[in-house]
Amino acid sequence: MSNKFDVVVIGAGAAGLMCAAEAGKRGRRVLLVDNAKKPGRKILISGGGRCNFTNYDVTAHNYLCHNPHFVKSALSQYTNWDFISLVSKYAIDFEERDHGQLFCLDSAKQIVEMLLKECELAGVTQRYRTDIHSIEKNESGFCLHANTDVIECESLVVATGGLSMPKLGATPYGYQIAEQFGLNVLPTSAGLVPFTLHKQDKQDLEALSGIAIPAEITAQDGTVFKEALLFTHRGLSGPSVLQISSFWQAGQQVAINLVPDADVMELLTQSREKHPNQSLKNTLAKVLPKRLVEVLIERKELQDKPLKQFNPKEIVAMVAHLENWQILPNGTEGYRTAEVTLGGVDTDQLSSKTMQAKQVPGLYFVGEVMDVTGWLGGYNFQWAWSSGYVAGQHA
Repeated sequence: MSNKFDVVVIGAGAAGLMCAAEAGKRGRRVLLVDNAKKPGRKILISGGGRCNFTNYDVTAHNYLCHNPHFVKSALSQYTNWDFISLVSKYAIDFEERDHGQLFCLDSAKQIVEMLLKECELAGVTQRYRTDIHSIEKNESGFCLHANTDVIECESLVVATGGLSMPKLGATPYGYQIAEQFGLNVLPTSAGLVPFTLHKQDKQDLEALSGIAIPAEITAQDGTVFKEALLFTHRGLSGPSVLQISSFWQAGQQVAINLVPDADVMELLTQSREKHPNQSLKNTLAKVLPKRLVEVLIERKELQDKPLKQFNPKEIVAMVAHLENWQILPNGTEGYRTAEVTLGGVDTDQLSSKTMQAKQVPGLYFVGEVMDVTGWLGGYNFQWAWSSGYVAGQHA
């Protein structure tokens, strides 16, 4: 069995599969290795098993990176429309959900099967349950010690992902490779992850577990996410919370508009005129779940009395409180439930046009292992496709 290849790709996730197929199409002899039994495990469980594979609207604005311009080149070289056309070529039915998110109608398995077919057509060799013990750089490229084999290659692509979902085999191995070759790795943290709450808040809000409401949350940089918020027995979740978690720093309060679709000022003013004896609780129950209103009253954030007893100043303060409800998270649920990892290999040390390390010829990084994190909504998969494609054209 030959152990000499032009390209070795470490990691058979979204970015690794894409890169391996693209490099193979160029006639390169490609080996794809992974320590797992099977490829594409994160793809299979994503989007509730339906895989939110991209979005109709993808721009650099949808990504967090210390260098905000880094993602532009790859996203323009391989766009969301390119991936949509690949999905269509394989006759995979998909649907659009909120905010331009695209999901398989049937199963995420179809995306994995499509990528594996692309690899097969491109002649990619695949090896699973393969642990790499060490990597050395030599004159002709790289020498990898894997299981009991020695594998040689010209180009090495690191597609090992981040630290999120350790149950699926996530490890810091990609960061260790980067550091071995002198690349800077930025501090990592869990992204797209639910918030946990301090003890008192958790006790107060626990009764709301399972209740979802429309909400609007604004990040520190002014980015606004208007999506559902879900109260859980541990804290806060739902799309709006997952989105904002990527922007959140420990110790920061989170400001939430609990009534983004209602004109509460008008509701209270008109109700006060027409039904002066109606309680605040019953009035607000028209725009918020009654249990949530009760909890806010129990927490003394609102006063429950007949509307006629509120003066205009109190009504203004009450509306401001509901539109700018503040809570201080205790932390997040961490990598265990996080969808992505913030931070990673510093993009300043990579070429945005090829994904190659500037100081280490032949070494490439793709996907989540680098400091690029997309919003919720198919953006992280699109980054995997785009960065994998670009590295595949050069590795």
